[in-house]
Formats: sequence, C-alpha cells, structure tokens
Amino acid sequence: MIGWWVAPKYRRWQERSSHEQVEASTRWMLAAYSWAILVGFVVPLVPNAGPGALPLSLAWAVFGTGLVLCLLCTGALRQALDGYLGTQTVPGTRLVLPAALVGAMTALTVALVALGSVEGGLTVGLALYGTVAPFAVTFGVTVPRRTAGVALCGFLAATLLALAAVGMPWAAVLGTVVVVAFGGVVSVFTGRSSAWYIAVIRELQEARGVQARLAVAEERLRFSRDLHDVMGRNLSAIALKSELAAQLAQRGSSAEASVEQMTQVQRIARESQSEVRAVVRGYRDVDLSTELAGARGILRAAGVDCRADDGGSGLPAPVQAALGWVVREGATNVLRHADATWCTVWVGTDPAGGSALLVLENDGVRAPADGGGSRAGSGLAGLRERLDGVGGTLRAALDEEKGTYRLTAEVPLAAAADGSNDGGDEGGTSGGGTDSGRTDSRGAADGAGGTGAVAGAGAVPGAGTGTTSKDRKDTAE
Repeated sequence: MIGWWVAPKYRRWQERSSHEQVEASTRWMLAAYSWAILVGFVVPLVPNAGPGALPLSLAWAVFGTGLVLCLLCTGALRQALDGYLGTQTVPGTRLVLPAALVGAMTALTVALVALGSVEGGLTVGLALYGTVAPFAVTFGVTVPRRTAGVALCGFLAATLLALAAVGMPWAAVLGTVVVVAFGGVVSVFTGRSSAWYIAVIRELQEARGVQARLAVAEERLRFSRDLHDVMGRNLSAIALKSELAAQLAQRGSSAEASVEQMTQVQRIARESQSEVRAVVRGYRDVDLSTELAGARGILRAAGVDCRADDGGSGLPAPVQAALGWVVREGATNVLRHADATWCTVWVGTDPAGGSALLVLENDGVRAPADGGGSRAGSGLAGLRERLDGVGGTLRAALDEEKGTYRLTAEVPLAAAADGSNDGGDEGGTSGGGTDSGRTDSRGAADGAGGTGAVAGAGAVPGAGTGTTSKDRKDTAE
C-alpha cells in the first residue's frame, strides 16, 4: 500500500530537473524547520507546567495556537518566496493574523510565568523561540532586512518588559531574551538565505540557457561570415559583368562581346557554387577527435564529470565521421534529457578487431513524462540512418534501477573499407540539392540549388563545434 502511494510521487520527483529538485527541497526544509522548532520547543511547556488545571490549560492553549500559526505561516511561505523571486505580490494583510497569533502565544507564555507554573528562564526562552520561529521565517522573506530587524527588536523589548513586570528575576529575563533574540535572528536568516539560494539557482539555470543560445548565435555569425567572404566578391563580379553585357547589347555591339561577358558570368557562378559546396561540406563534416573534445568541454562546463577514452585515431575516416555524429548526439541527449553527474565515452574496436565500437554512458536519467522506460527521439533515428550508410548499428539501453543510460554504436570496418563513406553522403546530399535545381546546360538555376544547400546546412547551427551540440539538436529536431 505504501509502495503504491510512494512510487508515483518518486516518479514525478525523478522527472523534475535538478534545479527544480533543489528549489522544492529548499521550500520543504523551510516548512519543516518551522514545525520542528514548534514541536521541539513549545511542547515541553505542557509537562513543565505547574500543578492545577489552569496552568495545564494555558500550556495546551500555547501549543494549539502554535499549530494554527504554523499552518498559516506554511501556507503564506510559498507566496512569500514567490514574492521574493518577483513572480507574485504578497499582500500585507496576509501576515496580520499570524502576527496576532504570535502575540497571543507570547501573552499566554507570560501568563504561565506570572502564575509561577513554569520554572527556569531556558524553558520560557525556548518556548518563545518556538513561538517566533514560524512567523520570523515567513516575515523575514516578505519584508526588507531592516524592517525585519526593527520588528524583532520591538518584539524583544516588549517581551523583556512583560517578563520583568510579572516578577521574573532579571537574570532569567536576560537569558530568555538572549535565547529569543538568537532564535529570531536564525529564523530570519534561514528564510532570507534560502530564498536567495533559490534565486541564484534560477539565475544560473537561465544563464545556462542564454549561454547555449549565444553559442548558437556565434556559430551562425561565423557561418554567415564564411559565406560573405566566399560569395561577396563573386556576386559583385557577376553583377558588374551582367550589367556590362546588358550595356553592350543596348549599344548594338557585336554579339560575341555580350556572349563572352555572359560566359564569364556563368563561369564565376559555377565557381561560386563549388566554393559554397566546399563551405557547406566543411561546415557539416564531423571529426571524431574534435567532437570528443567538444563534448568533454561542454559537459564539464555544465557540471558533468566527462571522461573520454579516444582509441579511434587509427580508424578509417568514414568510421570516425560516423562515430563523431554519435558523440555529438549523445552529448546533446545528456544535456537535454538527464541530470548527469558523470559521463564516460569509450572508442575502440571489438576483441576480434572486425568492428569499431563507441560506448557512451551517463547517470542521472530522468523518467519520461509518460512513465515509460524508453525514449524514442528523432535524433537517435537520424543517427541510425547515418550508421546504416556505413553498415553500422546503434543500441540504446536504459537501466532504471541504476538510473544510467548507455548508447552503443558499432560500425564494421570491412564495410568502411569497401567505400561506404558518411562524409560522402553528406556531400552528396548537398550536391543533390544543387543538381535538383539545374534546369538547363547553362546552369541558370544552379545558384538557386546552391542556396537551398546552404539553407539546409544553416539549419544545423553549431555543426562545426562541440560546444553547441545541445542547441544543434534543438534546431535539428
């Protein structure tokens, strides 16, 4: 029965991101602090109350009022934290009733002291600590530090005068005030520091997303600069020679001169097309060593202890390119779908030496929202298609008990030696996009086809680096 109730809650907890788990646990600890102080310090009033029905009734009244106070403060604490984070406005009237209950509990405790039912300043001081703690946590988060300090000083002064008025010895009064002052400061500090901690966690999470978006923007700017450098001069030459050919035709000059100019335009256009293909091909090529270094850098920057054992330097280039895509996609999945603390990447060959292997494993796997045990994304489907081009296979295994995820890619070396080339496929794809746009032997539509190839490549930002894999997958999917 207990397991049936706990399992769904644990599954929902696992589905949260790490910063959401930290924020939720911080909120729970603040609420637990208030209840623990109340139960631990106010309850001893009941057995320590002197003989008689009245003192016992007053002690129970203090405890009952404290329970109501804790319930109200726990409900207001969430709103107070949201107000501190700037997502909600906390009305001042929300704290009026809790403040009145604090005053009532203090008055009841002072009445016990006046009746001589409670002996010792420490017991009274701890009871007042338990009285003020739940309210101080919420109040300290809601108001500025100076306001909280002034309110605490006013409460201490009123408590000191009240205890002195009912005849408590001055030594006991001072001891009580010291304990209450310590409890009030600790409670206010606990509330404000926890709220500040949650705010910092949110800022770090937001900064991480901004950093990833900036990396994508920087990569797009780099690619646009490369295209500008390649195409700027050639397009200017095409414009000038086309204008010259038009002027020659208007002046009635010989047809040979105009044809010569347009032939040069055609030659420059074809050269530009080749240069664009080279830029796109270089932009989309994948190097295994570069991808391993990039994955290691971006994962460590995200707080993941990434260890990569690169034994693939001697593998054929097509195999390295295919495995490089696996590293890129695997690192992206670690960032997007897990709250990992470690990640290992191993590259080598099987014992027989007939196949190249890449094994990527990480912890911190979050259960999918539908409660299933596996996640089928378009990224892994694309990887399988790439590996099919070199006769390779891809296997993904999720260990729910350990919370680990293993991605295994295997590429036969014999198939790579026979000429299966993932990089060639990429180039073929770009070329195919260009050839499909050709409508005549002069290549009048070649420029349009080339533009389509560039746009296709530009849709995969960051493909040349390992530091933007997360956003590459965001865009590709």
